Amino acid sequence: MGILIKPIVTEKLTIQGDKLNRYGFIVDRNANKIEIKKAVEEHYGVTVKDVNTVNYHGKRKSRYTKAGLLTGRANHYKKAYVTLAGEDKIDFYSNI
Repeated sequence: MGILIKPIVTEKLTIQGDKLNRYGFIVDRNANKIEIKKAVEEHYGVTVKDVNTVNYHGKRKSRYTKAGLLTGRANHYKKAYVTLAGEDKIDFYSNI
């Protein structure tokens, strides 16, 4: 896997991909913007213009069961929003 863990395919990012040429990825929490840019350029063969990152803290979750109250936490993760230069496009659906 390396730096790029998985692409984010949502309705909002699909619209941004069409209009603003911007795509989203869940990336390794220790990766910086330069490493993310290199990974996207190597993996998809495109030119990256800009990279924005967002760190998410995992929420605490609890639920009631027969055994009592179970508590836990969702994982921390990092998102990267990548803007491509020129007429470059990424097609996430080509492998389906």
